[in-house]
Amino acid sequence: MSELSFEQMLEESLKTIHTGEVVTGKVIDVKEDEIVLNIGYKSDGIVTRSEYTSDAGADLRDLVHVGDEMETKVIKVNDGEGQVALSYRKLAADRGNKRLEEAYENKEVLTAKVAQVLDGGLSVIVEDARIFIPASLVSDVYERDLKKYADQEIEFVITEFNPKRRRVIGDRKQIVAARKAEMQKALFERIEVGQRIEGTVKNVTDFGVFIDLGGADGLLHISEMSWGRIESPKKLFKVGEKVTTLIKNINGEKIALSMKFPETNPWANAAEKYAVGNIVEGRVARMTDFGAFVELEAGVDALLHVSQISREHVAKPSDVLKIGQIITAKIVDFNEADHKISLSMKALETAAPAPAAEAAPEE
Repeated sequence: MSELSFEQMLEESLKTIHTGEVVTGKVIDVKEDEIVLNIGYKSDGIVTRSEYTSDAGADLRDLVHVGDEMETKVIKVNDGEGQVALSYRKLAADRGNKRLEEAYENKEVLTAKVAQVLDGGLSVIVEDARIFIPASLVSDVYERDLKKYADQEIEFVITEFNPKRRRVIGDRKQIVAARKAEMQKALFERIEVGQRIEGTVKNVTDFGVFIDLGGADGLLHISEMSWGRIESPKKLFKVGEKVTTLIKNINGEKIALSMKFPETNPWANAAEKYAVGNIVEGRVARMTDFGAFVELEAGVDALLHVSQISREHVAKPSDVLKIGQIITAKIVDFNEADHKISLSMKALETAAPAPAAEAAPEE
């Protein structure tokens, strides 16, 4: 039996490798665009920049160092120059796809940072495997601008997994909807009519404000914003601000809110404040042909009938009064049950002196 040469013994001691195999090697050299690995084979393994990272401008010397151990996937046993072509990215993607497949089968909720905002949705990466979340599955409400999700961590589930077609679809919508349903249930279990509750202004309209109560929205109608009159909700509220309101009514999933708190009710002590005979000041708020409505304070209006404006004849209130004008008048009637107060400016006017009697002619 002939003895083997040193070269033959060395070659037989080295392992054999195959395309697609996962190998572990030690970094023996790093260049700007190439990593050289000793993989225990007769030839060294080469990982190019494109097979290590998606960053075309990356300097591999900043990412990998001599002596590091690295697992890679064999692309070609002979790259044409006698070396083994390896890929770090393909191995990572394979493992990522395996991870996604398990998550898909188990309906697992995944968390990942948004890697890219696209025209039609979001792209996220889990262990180097890419998932696409269509815009329609990003939220349970229409999202006009997805840019706010850039670099944000989001939760989602895999609803379609087909790596051969490079089609892996994620769904965030059902996560959001499920969480909202849980919050809504918890909210309705703890709230009741008459309770004070804090919320966040979500939307402001001409007729009212929608307030996020943490599980459901409540409507604060313009008529419930104050005991007085409100011209425009947009002048009082801003989206995002915190407000405390009173739960006025609960009808199914609809919640009506109010800011007419009992302790601020101006009619609570109105009987004393606006007793018949009291002299008051007020602002002319609006006028009709039969009289002017005077705001004594927020939520308390009184009627100044046209016949009570002056001792002199007044055809209509606008002939002598202006909106916003401050007037002084006397309370001539108070009806607490109907919240009605009547005023008189005429009652404060001094009666004109009676004309002097003519002297009788002397005889």
